[in-house]
Amino acid sequence: MTIPFVDLHAQYLTIKSEIDAAIADVIARSAFIRGTHVEAFERAWGEILGVKHCVSCANGTDALYVAMRALGVKAGDEIITTAHSWISTSETITQAGGRVVFCDTEDNTFTIDPTLIEQKITPATVGIIPVHLYGQPADMDPIMAIARKHKLWVIEDCAQAHMAQYKGRRVGTFGDVATFSFYPGKNLGAYGDAGCAVTNDDRLADWMTTFARHGGKGEHIMEGICSRMDGLQAAILNVKLPHLSAWTKARRRVAARYNELLNGVRDVITPKVAPDRDHVYHLYVIRTERRDALRKHLTDAGVSTVLNYPKALPFYPAYSYLRHAPGDFPTAYANQSCILSLPIYPEMSEEMIAYVAECMQNFSQESENAFSAVAQLTERHG
Repeated sequence: MTIPFVDLHAQYLTIKSEIDAAIADVIARSAFIRGTHVEAFERAWGEILGVKHCVSCANGTDALYVAMRALGVKAGDEIITTAHSWISTSETITQAGGRVVFCDTEDNTFTIDPTLIEQKITPATVGIIPVHLYGQPADMDPIMAIARKHKLWVIEDCAQAHMAQYKGRRVGTFGDVATFSFYPGKNLGAYGDAGCAVTNDDRLADWMTTFARHGGKGEHIMEGICSRMDGLQAAILNVKLPHLSAWTKARRRVAARYNELLNGVRDVITPKVAPDRDHVYHLYVIRTERRDALRKHLTDAGVSTVLNYPKALPFYPAYSYLRHAPGDFPTAYANQSCILSLPIYPEMSEEMIAYVAECMQNFSQESENAFSAVAQLTERHG
């Protein structure tokens, strides 16, 4: 059996007629840039989240940059973010003119550790960007309390956490601004790049809209950028949006089944969900000290896996100028060598889930047998 890491074509086949009709409508209307489909998506996504404004962008990375520019980031401003994320979170801080300040993570959730944030704050600190990584919310109550205490803004990076909830409230509704990515592989994914920023602040929404549209169409009140969601992507997202709740439940079903089947498998730690947090399982990430050997075993068996992410951000060459050492971020550093993402998507069948688990069980048993054989040989020969 061959198990892909994600199967976007399988999802397409379940909604083919709707997708094809939406694409045909965009072509018939020549509604390629913004237009009715984009406006409809902005309204619908804002309503689902319960926010006043949704500003669509070309991608989630642009949304982070636009949000920081709207918040007035300037040269020398320090912004605290997680040591464990995709680089969009940190590179946009630099692009906006700020200085990246990394913070270590909680061991089990991989999200920023609120207990360590305050020691990172200096007179130059202006904001915090928590990331709801893999689909699990960061611990927002203490983060927001710290932000209020020190008069800092908060941008929630929700790129992997569509519809996730913290204490019954959707992520994206806590900070001053929140950003989403609709990259094809995301829980709500387009068929190309797309993203958005959401906020309840009228001024920020107006500024972000103007900045992302060349500083104002027809009357350029500033120099902006060109970051627009195209009509095709919006039309596709509008088709997918009514299915998102069911797809989220299906992801949780896959994760729950993995949890059951992998329970007791030696040296495998399945994802932990913190209290008061609802995980939407954009990724299902296990931990194992034998990660590389297990990954090879799964690859040989036809099971695709991914490393999300093989290095914590402070240890990439891009951040060598910060001169960080492993001891600066012990949790993120320890996790980077043992994390492994297993296949997870709504269309996975019970047979597919069972096959992945069986391959892992076999690997564990083979390793245990080999260990026992070596131990017996050592004992016999003293």
